[in-house]
Amino acid sequence: PTALFELKFFSMGKAKQLSSKSAVGVVAPARTKKGLGKPPQDQRAKNPKAKGSDAKATAEDANLAEVHVPGSQQDVEKDATVVDPVHALSVPRLPEDRKTGERVIVILEKAALELVFVKGVYQLLNVDDHKTILSKNQREMTNIRPDITHQCLLTLLDSPLNKAGRLIVYIHTAGNVLIEVNPQLRVPRTFRRFCGLMVELLQRHKIRAAGTSDILLKVISNPVTKYLPDGGRKIGLSVAGRLVNVRDYASRMMSDSKTHSVHVPPTFVIGAVAHGDPVQDAGFGGDYVEEKISVSNWGLSAACCCGKICNEFEQLWGVL
Repeated sequence: PTALFELKFFSMGKAKQLSSKSAVGVVAPARTKKGLGKPPQDQRAKNPKAKGSDAKATAEDANLAEVHVPGSQQDVEKDATVVDPVHALSVPRLPEDRKTGERVIVILEKAALELVFVKGVYQLLNVDDHKTILSKNQREMTNIRPDITHQCLLTLLDSPLNKAGRLIVYIHTAGNVLIEVNPQLRVPRTFRRFCGLMVELLQRHKIRAAGTSDILLKVISNPVTKYLPDGGRKIGLSVAGRLVNVRDYASRMMSDSKTHSVHVPPTFVIGAVAHGDPVQDAGFGGDYVEEKISVSNWGLSAACCCGKICNEFEQLWGVL
């Protein structure tokens, strides 16, 4: 009995010792000597000897720059815009580069971007928040739709065509303000934050990426035609235009341009409105549009038209 008791006691002690060792191995953090071990994820970009995709991705993430929107709310500052490093090698830097190559130019005509002074602060005029002001001033509510411009920019700048550096976007407002959009712009995801960004742009005339010299949005001088390539086709999308298949139309257009030594980008004019036809209005698309086409048997939203244009040229040029 005594020997059996001692053997049992020895076995229990050994098991207790093993279990305590395994517990320590799980709970206690692994200790490494100073200067050794795997560097943290956020410090690998600083290590010149770092190799692999992790170091490359971290180096790219370090180049991200958020736009600072002074005077607006904190959440607008955080989610306003960022520079997308994907565009670093493909974005045209010089004005001449915007007028050549396999690119598409899109102009959003008659965009409803207008400031209103309410309770001591400037706000972006819209039908949801300023019905009383619009009624007192006898303004047509269906024309005050800045959300249409927001939807169009999301569709255009999030497209693979833009990420490949083959899309140029301009905005011409109903108040005759011309805005140049940098392809590297990341549009705020929510409409409220988009309003804060537009208010800052219309007040200061430019939005610059924090920490860099890149200008993501800026007000430029009229007319828009001086920024368009000479000899380039200027096509307006209108319900009153000639009905075409966009894919066949784009393919024929590119075949015609190949006869020249240099590709001349076409310009598509899309009305950023709920009603009306800015493509035919004087002072807007009617002053420079050479051809009007319709891309569907039904009336489509401006954002849908933007998506169709981008998708067909992505298919034509093999942009995935």
